[in-house]
Amino acid sequence: MRYRKLGRTGLAVSEICLGAMTFGGEGMWRAIGSLQIEEAKKLVTGAFDKGVTFIDTADVYSSGASERLVGEAIKDLPRDELVIATKCFGRMSNVVPGQEANATPEQKRRYKNTNLWGLSRKHVFDAIDASLERLDLDYVDLYQVHAFDNVTPLEETLDALDEVVRSGRVRYIGLCNYAAWQIAKALGVSERNGLARFESAQMYYSIAGRDLEREVVPLAKDQQLAILPWSPLAGGFLSGKFTRNGGPNDARRTAFDFPPVDKEKAYDIIDVMKEIGDARGVSVAQIALSWLLHQKHVTSVIIGAKTEAQLADNLAAASVELSSDDLKKLDDVSKLKPEYPGWMLERQGGERTSGLS
Repeated sequence: MRYRKLGRTGLAVSEICLGAMTFGGEGMWRAIGSLQIEEAKKLVTGAFDKGVTFIDTADVYSSGASERLVGEAIKDLPRDELVIATKCFGRMSNVVPGQEANATPEQKRRYKNTNLWGLSRKHVFDAIDASLERLDLDYVDLYQVHAFDNVTPLEETLDALDEVVRSGRVRYIGLCNYAAWQIAKALGVSERNGLARFESAQMYYSIAGRDLEREVVPLAKDQQLAILPWSPLAGGFLSGKFTRNGGPNDARRTAFDFPPVDKEKAYDIIDVMKEIGDARGVSVAQIALSWLLHQKHVTSVIIGAKTEAQLADNLAAASVELSSDDLKKLDDVSKLKPEYPGWMLERQGGERTSGLS
């Protein structure tokens, strides 16, 4: 296992991060995973034994159950060697969106209360205290906003996060699922007001979903933001289980078809990954993860697992070295279609830098 700096900070994280979305299985999260403490502890300990020191969860995963299970699973591990990340923003409710009619009166009341989610000063303070209680920790290393709040001013959110950092409850802050302009604006607010700034961006990124490369990757490289890809196997679509002939009925992707994927293009990518994987005696999933690990702008890839076998297969990706020929084949089959102004910037920028070292 290799370790990389989290953006411009001095914090080192393992290049593979164990995601805990499969822990708990309450409400809508059951389709993703429902591991309980003994299974969760085996995965956490097994990953740690292989050098994984970075663990990611969120308050909304199984309405807090994931955080509680992470807290229990790490009790026998050295806290000072671990980097624990969690998130805030969403509703802490087992109510499935669109199925509010099936909820209890209390659930309906809490679901409608707008102060119980978002990134207001009130909710940020309430959320971090609740997360620390569930995790049974004094602090988390990385606290991430799970989404952009278009109701709360960025200044309010960032000022609240800065206070949480200064209080010692959080070491660093990060963001998830922001547009490039929102990231740029947030960084500007933090710099102008002398506040703790976002140091990482947890975003959807896979070889079958490279949209991040249009705007966010150039921004992250320029501003030294760590990129932490979530769903690197595109919700299991790149696991090797799916082909043009279909896939298993009990797979997560079958029950929860997310994130969106151009499946015909993905099948072409899978064909190339299988060819490379077969030649090396490794799985399609390992090739997909290895491709991400070969991207210099990626800091740590977040993996999720339901079984120890899945975990072992995913962790083995850290040992897969792809040749320049392999990377070219994978890039050619998965590259983005040119869009404006990208193709014009590339044309004009190339002309400007030609002949210069």
